[in-house]
Amino acid sequence: MNFDLKQFEGLKTPFYWYDSQLLDQTLQTVKSLADRHGYHVHYAVKANGNLEILRRVNAAGLGTDCVSGNEILQSIAAGIAPEKIAFAGVGKSDEEIRIGLENNIFCFNCESIPEIEVIDEIAGQMGRRAHIALRINPNVHASTHHYITTGLEENKFGINTWALDDVLKVLERTKNVELIGLHFHIGSQILDMQDFRNLCTRVNEIQEWFYARKIIVDHINVGGGLGVNYEQPDKQPIPTFEEYFKVFAESLKLRPKQQLHFELGRAIVAQCGSLITKVLYVKNGTNKKFAIVDAGFTELIRPALYQAVHKIENISSTEPEEKYDVVGPICESSDCFAKSIDLAGCHRGDLLAIRTAGAYGEAMASTYNLRTLVKGYFSK
Repeated sequence: MNFDLKQFEGLKTPFYWYDSQLLDQTLQTVKSLADRHGYHVHYAVKANGNLEILRRVNAAGLGTDCVSGNEILQSIAAGIAPEKIAFAGVGKSDEEIRIGLENNIFCFNCESIPEIEVIDEIAGQMGRRAHIALRINPNVHASTHHYITTGLEENKFGINTWALDDVLKVLERTKNVELIGLHFHIGSQILDMQDFRNLCTRVNEIQEWFYARKIIVDHINVGGGLGVNYEQPDKQPIPTFEEYFKVFAESLKLRPKQQLHFELGRAIVAQCGSLITKVLYVKNGTNKKFAIVDAGFTELIRPALYQAVHKIENISSTEPEEKYDVVGPICESSDCFAKSIDLAGCHRGDLLAIRTAGAYGEAMASTYNLRTLVKGYFSK
């Protein structure tokens, strides 16, 4: 990615920088490929809830996948039609459920029997009928960091298959919910397509279990999870959506008239965003140098939380490369973006671009150390 430093003039670092053209190209690619298969894509707002991003999601014709009441409201503010909004999450509050019901959203992805009962009760009080999908735990291992795997029985997410008989009994006596779908999600940042094939196998088996009980739902939702190339973002700025959708077209056995839904987040926005930060000081260490920058894990927590790798570039310098630890100002030893990486010679005032920060950068920012939440800007 080429950074036009002129566009940064007058902007106070640190800040998030979004490549508008790449974002729109990615959205158009996703929509075009999904339409080819007749699939529905809901952008996962948790990846980045920036209002301008959601407006572009809406302009591309996608819906949203929300995990809070405020994400529902932000989606609606961006123009997303309520009938394109799915609401997931293991701990929906009563207030959030009411927000979903008041706005007549497409579906609640339910993760437990108590949740189904509470939604039924609140819908009854409001004189509404809630459309629900059962988020079923497929017990499929995903080749990813253990913090972001979600499809195993040991995870907090979803309803385990051994509880499904009890779920059906609950659905028989609830009067204000209607089962319209089955929902699955096995994790995030998945690059091995075999994981998704394994998911298809389990969904096919679970569909057979429901079919034997004379239940065919209208919607199957297989979540998201497609990963991106963090180490070489320019090699693959738009992820392999064609290969990803092809897995489901070939391996998933849909019933006649069933609609297939996806909840993609990171794969859509990660590569379009960078965190731009300024070098405050260069400090000499024993065998390397420290580039101390004005961004910290308050702006991008992934390296501290997941030991995630992000490509970092000195976009102000053409000097020979040297080894640096790139560290932030937060009073924690974990506030480190990278260790012993090669960067063009750094000096006070240089701008560094921390790449692939469009997902889970701005969305996970905090005010720890009483820092100010930084802004996101879009290229022209």
